[in-house]
Amino acid sequence: MTTDRVFYVLGIYTVLSPAALLATLALPSLVGRPLPERVVNRLIQFAIATGLMASLTILGLMLATGMRHVPLELGHWVNLETEHFHFKVKFVFDRLSVPFVILTYSLCGTISAFAHSYLHREPGFNRFFVCFALFLLGMIIASVAGTIEMLYAGWELVGLSSALLVAFFHERQSPVRNGLRVWTVYRIADAAFLVAAVAMHHLTGEGDFDKLMGAGAWPAGHASLTPSQALFIGLLLLVAAAGKSALVPFSGWLPRAMEGPTPSSAVFYGALSVHLGAFLLLRVSPLLDLSPTLSAIVVLEGLATAAFAALASRVQADIKTALAFASLTQVGIIVAEIGLGLRYIPLIHIIGHACLRTLQLVRAPTLLHDYHQMENAIGGHLPKRPTIWQRIVPEKLRVRVYRFALERGFFDAVLDDFVVRPFVRLFRGCDALERRWTDFLAGRQSRESDQLNVARVAIDELQ
Repeated sequence: MTTDRVFYVLGIYTVLSPAALLATLALPSLVGRPLPERVVNRLIQFAIATGLMASLTILGLMLATGMRHVPLELGHWVNLETEHFHFKVKFVFDRLSVPFVILTYSLCGTISAFAHSYLHREPGFNRFFVCFALFLLGMIIASVAGTIEMLYAGWELVGLSSALLVAFFHERQSPVRNGLRVWTVYRIADAAFLVAAVAMHHLTGEGDFDKLMGAGAWPAGHASLTPSQALFIGLLLLVAAAGKSALVPFSGWLPRAMEGPTPSSAVFYGALSVHLGAFLLLRVSPLLDLSPTLSAIVVLEGLATAAFAALASRVQADIKTALAFASLTQVGIIVAEIGLGLRYIPLIHIIGHACLRTLQLVRAPTLLHDYHQMENAIGGHLPKRPTIWQRIVPEKLRVRVYRFALERGFFDAVLDDFVVRPFVRLFRGCDALERRWTDFLAGRQSRESDQLNVARVAIDELQ
């Protein structure tokens, strides 16, 4: 068997392993016969272990042979020369995708082992691991995607599984509302991503990263776009990355995501999903090299996010939210590093930070218990010393900064007042015009549910 054939088999298995796991867990649930907990745990361990071994073997072969870029094509599905559009299924294993795949398998394996005990005999045990397998598949597809369409597919799977797990405890109202909030922000990010993909096809007729970002191995590539085109597409992708990674002004959904189980909080918003926006910027980094303006905007976005998250993390009342904002601080620094033209340092930063936050979030449920035990052992509260901030900054300014951090930058209120409500008013106005037109054509009230809808709207406004 040739080396190319070995790469092909291992690469396909790396992607098919989570797909097979998802099908194995989901199909019995669809027919009302979920698998036992022990079987689910064994299947997840086997799929993740074999997928990890395949990705490690690929890394070893790449190091041994000196290959830095291994594309795997599964054929052209759409090839419309007259319509200036091409679509093919393609995966790429390089110095960016392979470490991310190994990181994904390693952390998902760790969290799955923790979740098996954490959710033991939980009514939603099987539902959690179906969503977990969906997330794993989305992360692997996004990591090894060789085209903008495949990256978008993995991006969507990650977003869907994230929103479902935020609303995991659906018997309570708050998780469902927060899950819808997360899903709404993701929709904005996905819309920007989709417009960027369409613009790329319009400008070049290709969604292939090798042709868009240069045929050289990552990060040595030169995008086949003009600086103005790179700025336009790069800004759209930056909006997509900001929504997915909770950069400002989309940071409001991050504390809401802590409504989900601790295992999903650890692997999503502390380790993998929160870094997916930075991964996107690394994948399209040749665009940043073409436009200094775009690079400067990325740096400012990263620094603003890091500063805001550093303030917000210090005033949170629960450990999971504090860790989430602490994680966002590092993500902001990573984004700033990417904007400054660094490539390997942000990748190493992502790997180290993801491992650290996973450990901290998994440890979070018992941290306060240990803290109280320590206080009981010493017979009092742990001493607190005044910080340099308290000594230098005037009290009035500290109060204002504290309120800004406590209200999480007022980003949620600003988005609700200046983005959400204008759209809601517009849509309600269009709906009222439609009702009048249909009532006129029907000669009577055309929809029996109109009065009920009006009553529900009134009740929502009163609440």
